[in-house]
Amino acid sequence: MLADSAVVEEWPVWLEVNGAPAVTWMCTPDQLEELATGWLHGEGYIETLDDLIKLRPCATDLGFWAEVKPERVTLVKGDQRRPVLASGCGAVSTFLAHPPAVRHAPAQREPPFPETLRALFKELFARGTRYNETGGIHAAALTDDATLQFHAEDIGRHNAVDKVIGAAVIARQPIAGRGLLVTGRISAELAHKAARAGLAYVATPSVPSTLALTVAQRAGMVLVGRAVSGTPHIHRPDA
Repeated sequence: MLADSAVVEEWPVWLEVNGAPAVTWMCTPDQLEELATGWLHGEGYIETLDDLIKLRPCATDLGFWAEVKPERVTLVKGDQRRPVLASGCGAVSTFLAHPPAVRHAPAQREPPFPETLRALFKELFARGTRYNETGGIHAAALTDDATLQFHAEDIGRHNAVDKVIGAAVIARQPIAGRGLLVTGRISAELAHKAARAGLAYVATPSVPSTLALTVAQRAGMVLVGRAVSGTPHIHRPDA
């Protein structure tokens, strides 16, 4: 290997919820509090920061102990979830293979015009320090269609999404009705996280998966593929 070869960091980070092992991420080791908070939100352990009683980092290892309201743990356990091997994202425990579990919702709003999306993605890529150094990393950001909010980078696109959602939860900023920009394809897991957060749309320069479209249709969420092209592919829930 050349001394100046570009590499991206990848570290295991664990999380226990109310004393029980919950997940270990293979991730980029920064914004870890945001990562843990966003994952807890996406899995239903918390709806707001008030549901998170305590999030304590381990002093000797990359990991966290989370204490959430017991009724939230009971709610998650009542779902009787089974682990799913998600596409390119490792093992997760969501209803990815069962779209009827996604709550029906009406469409919220249209994404912005193509030129606005291109400008937002231009800014997203410009902020990508690690992307510009290595090219081997994903990015995500929330947006109100005017500016980017809570930008994050990670080796896993789903981790980047958890980081930006977690950052918004920690800041007690609104998530529902916002847009989400991601640099990789929109998988079912990513669509599920976005639907749980109440996002209006998810946009990517890549494409969505068929199962992501099914999740989005039930959630009333718009998916935008080829978002930086002159003719983005807009997948509306009523299409």
